[in-house]
Amino acid sequence: MQFELSTQRREQFVDITEQVAKAVAESRVRDGAVLIYCPHTTAGITINENADPDVVRDLLDGLERLAPRDAGWRHVEGNSDGHLKASLVGSSVTVPLEQGRLVLGTWQGVYFAEFDGPRHRRVIVMTLSAVG
Repeated sequence: MQFELSTQRREQFVDITEQVAKAVAESRVRDGAVLIYCPHTTAGITINENADPDVVRDLLDGLERLAPRDAGWRHVEGNSDGHLKASLVGSSVTVPLEQGRLVLGTWQGVYFAEFDGPRHRRVIVMTLSAVG
């Protein structure tokens, strides 16, 4: 299963928890895990707090300090910082499933992390059934 989204800014975190939960429900897998994967080299997937929007802002600010846009990168497309940030965040996460529901902590959400937008993007969601 997959879904598409459009980002609005060059860098942003988009809460995709509900879209992932919907994909899990449609899969009918009750117990197992779900893999959430981003097939783009300047974007990623992560899990973090979704209660306080300042956390997302702090994450974006911290990544900008680690990989500033204007650091004299060699890549001619001008998005090397996006590639580095995507590598730091990672391209996928795996979340356990119990009784057809995501097993996330109280404050956790699944985020699509954009580092070279705005763009039209795709997220792949694959459910894995528990054996036994």
